[in-house]
Amino acid sequence: MSRAPRPWLAAAPAAAMLGAIAMLAAAGFAAAQSPAGDAPAGVTNPQRAWQNWTLNCQGCHRPDGTGSAGTAPSLAGTVSKFLTVPGGREYLGRVPGVATSALPSAELAELMNWMFWRFDKEHLPADFAPFSAEEIGRLRTRPLRLEASPMRSALLKKADESAAP
Repeated sequence: MSRAPRPWLAAAPAAAMLGAIAMLAAAGFAAAQSPAGDAPAGVTNPQRAWQNWTLNCQGCHRPDGTGSAGTAPSLAGTVSKFLTVPGGREYLGRVPGVATSALPSAELAELMNWMFWRFDKEHLPADFAPFSAEEIGRLRTRPLRLEASPMRSALLKKADESAAP
């Protein structure tokens, strides 16, 4: 059985067609994965933040923020708790994945602010002050190394204790 000619297909180079298909698929996937609703302060472009998460963070922290045992801690349901205890905010700006990221500080600050909204809205403080590019730039000059894991545990313990009735 022969097919009817498709002049629109012949006119477009195969690479352009594949590129258009990839862009449409990525846009559909992004819409499915990017949270709906208004972004918090400090997130001017939630789509860019989501793309930065996808390209730079989710490989270890997983798409849903649940982390990978032994390598990347869970962010889901916990990341905003750090904003409620002294030293927690600084910790977040100094963890190895943040401090050594190739992203510019402005995009990294936006990504951090998006991350609280995406993975732990329920613990986001009412008086949340978004990270700025300047703050991230300053914090990431002193990256944590081996002390990151015990510091994380201690800060989360303080956050849980302060939240207990």
